[in-house]
Amino acid sequence: MRLYIAEKPSMGAEIAKCLTGPVQRKDGYLITKDGIVTWAFGHILRQAEPEEYNAKYKNWKAEDLPIIPKQWKMIIDESCKKQFGIIKNLIDKADEIVHAGDPDREGQLLIDEVLDYLNCQKPVKRILLNALDEESIKKANKDLRDNRDFLNLKKSALARARADWLIGMNLSRAYTLAARRAGKKGVFAVGRVKTPTLALVVRRERELKDFKPVDYFTIKAIFAHQNGEFSATWKPKDTQAGLDFENRLIDENIAKALIGKFAQKTEAGKIIAYQKAQKKEAQRLPFSLSSLQVLAGKKYGYDPQLVLDTAQKLYEKKLTTYPRSDCEYLPQSQFSDAKIILQNLDNINEKQLANWAKKCDLKTKSRAWNDKKITAHHAIIPTKVKVNLMSLTTEERNIYFLIAQAYIAQFYPVHIYDQTKISIEYMQELFVTSGRVVKQMGWKELYVQNNKEKSLNEDDKKEDNEEKEEQNSLPLMKKGDEVEYVKGKYDKKSTKPPTRFTSSTLLAGMKDIHKYVKDVEVKKKLKDIYGIGTEATRATIIEDLVKRNFLQLEGKKKYLVPTQSAYILIDALPDEMTYPDSTAVWEDYLHSLSEGQGTIEEFLAKQAEFTQNLCIKATKTVLVQEHEYKCPRCNQGILVKRKGKNGEFWGCSNFPNCHMTCNDVDGKPDIEKTKFNFNNYRQMSYNNSDKNYIKSGQNEIFQQDNQLISAWDLIARENTKKMNFAPKEKFSAMPIEKNKNTKATSKYLCTRCKEGNLRRIRGKNGWFWACSNYPHCTATYDDNNGIPVI
Repeated sequence: MRLYIAEKPSMGAEIAKCLTGPVQRKDGYLITKDGIVTWAFGHILRQAEPEEYNAKYKNWKAEDLPIIPKQWKMIIDESCKKQFGIIKNLIDKADEIVHAGDPDREGQLLIDEVLDYLNCQKPVKRILLNALDEESIKKANKDLRDNRDFLNLKKSALARARADWLIGMNLSRAYTLAARRAGKKGVFAVGRVKTPTLALVVRRERELKDFKPVDYFTIKAIFAHQNGEFSATWKPKDTQAGLDFENRLIDENIAKALIGKFAQKTEAGKIIAYQKAQKKEAQRLPFSLSSLQVLAGKKYGYDPQLVLDTAQKLYEKKLTTYPRSDCEYLPQSQFSDAKIILQNLDNINEKQLANWAKKCDLKTKSRAWNDKKITAHHAIIPTKVKVNLMSLTTEERNIYFLIAQAYIAQFYPVHIYDQTKISIEYMQELFVTSGRVVKQMGWKELYVQNNKEKSLNEDDKKEDNEEKEEQNSLPLMKKGDEVEYVKGKYDKKSTKPPTRFTSSTLLAGMKDIHKYVKDVEVKKKLKDIYGIGTEATRATIIEDLVKRNFLQLEGKKKYLVPTQSAYILIDALPDEMTYPDSTAVWEDYLHSLSEGQGTIEEFLAKQAEFTQNLCIKATKTVLVQEHEYKCPRCNQGILVKRKGKNGEFWGCSNFPNCHMTCNDVDGKPDIEKTKFNFNNYRQMSYNNSDKNYIKSGQNEIFQQDNQLISAWDLIARENTKKMNFAPKEKFSAMPIEKNKNTKATSKYLCTRCKEGNLRRIRGKNGWFWACSNYPHCTATYDDNNGIPVI
């Protein structure tokens, strides 16, 4: 018996329809003459939580980190136990299994992990379904492959999942504990891809806040040639006065002076350079998921998750191919399908698509048809199934339109234009201009719209304006020709701030991550890599950052703005986690794993080492915001204002691990006065192993763990040694009052806090005085024959 295991019920149902019937429905599976079809519900196995490895991990403790499993455990998801049992029973009865997961690394792992969990030793075939229409399924079913051919793809997915576990579980705990020490609540989730993505938004927002517009001036002149007039832009020399560091003219007086100089017309201008070249622009490639998400975001304002969900619906309706594709190319074998697909589009109830489809030339074969660029899946295109656009939702119609438009473009000619660049010398100054003459519109005919401006964001408009300048109409000229200056003017402009990320532009940033990499060599290496995250996870990652309140959506365009929690987390984390360099290199390694290069063991060993190093850094991290005061004693907590019986004081948020306290002075902690000089107590003897003081000249400044310790803590510690107080009592003022070496009196008022009375205390090296208002007041005084030296 052959058993098909699909990734989800809808896929299982479509496979069963294409097998020899009749189809009998059972609980959790379908029976046909060609075999049985069952399904998973996505991942029905999950990775074990830390506490499922060891119960002690239920309580988050820094000393337990990093948690690195020796043997990785998978747990059956509670909601999938029934279906898992059905799959297990069917596997036991099967002679052969057909793996019908999605054709990507996650789909490969999803079914393989079930087979591995059950230690399945039966032969396994692989069916690759890039579309769910009947013809595609039957064609794929005739071309089953050995599942072992995809072992490396599974290893890549498994390596990614375990690396995400190591980073997520350990660093989320490490930095949440650091946040708790600083008195902050909530879970600070850290992720291998999520965190550098969040950092992109935080840095962009800071660029905006720090941005200061700069006014500058541009000069344009009209020149007359015997064949006609044209405009050109003045280009300053490096030695020109009044330029800023980016070679912009910022002195208006100089701009005025130059216009006056040019108006004198004491000499003719001369064409010193004339370059003309024919350029060809190949057809745009069909869509991967990311490129579809980016364009749909720009044109319709759709967020990436909506685009993915809509593309998935079109796929399940058999109208388009597999949506979670990272490929923008098509296999040669599918070129023969073009005739039927274009005929369907020619008869579609959408005027533009129909008109464009009529003009297609099936003899044209674009660069998209390239078998060498195909992996497990290909670009997203329409299927041969006819579509009734009126039966679709608005979102489905719009996404289908974009997919069909890009497919039609493959059967239009290339775009051809002549590009001309001219340099003019006039009065020892340089002017430049350029022009573009379209010779063949080609595929760009599909993308020249009357309402184009409505679909452009600010960056696109800038590019569009630059393109318009290149399309200036220029008279016929040649190098050496003379031109006459007609008139000129200068314009005042201001530099523009960077644009905030939206979900679609952030997704584009994740894909083109090399643009944000610090290391130059890594940047070069990663330019052709697939970015960070996967086609299927990028939208989810952005959505999760919003759900976890690290990002908020603002305005009609739904700009992504970081919350205070985002700033706290990114500021606390080291560069290794906030810059994408490491993550992008790991993605490169995962890609290599899928191609059979490297080992999962080597990759995870590096991840474990990386995790351990960052956990160590986390123990030394304090999450301090603006207007907060880091504890000078433990360097891990922050000082928090508290209210005691005798008024307000400041204490460390890392209590009881740290007992730092200090007085409140005008709403601020009096940190400086907690640094005590113990000149008269130099002779206090401590064990050599007690490294709680350092020498500074003739003074001894006592410290604990290389940080500050209050005088009263020292006194309490000495008395605790003698009286064997419990640890909780050793920092309390009350037990010291009971000490026979301590004498209380109300005769002397503390001159610092003016609230407490001074107590005379006998230390190992003699008497001294301390305030009864401890810990709110930590004042100490020398003793002079029973009188405090105030």
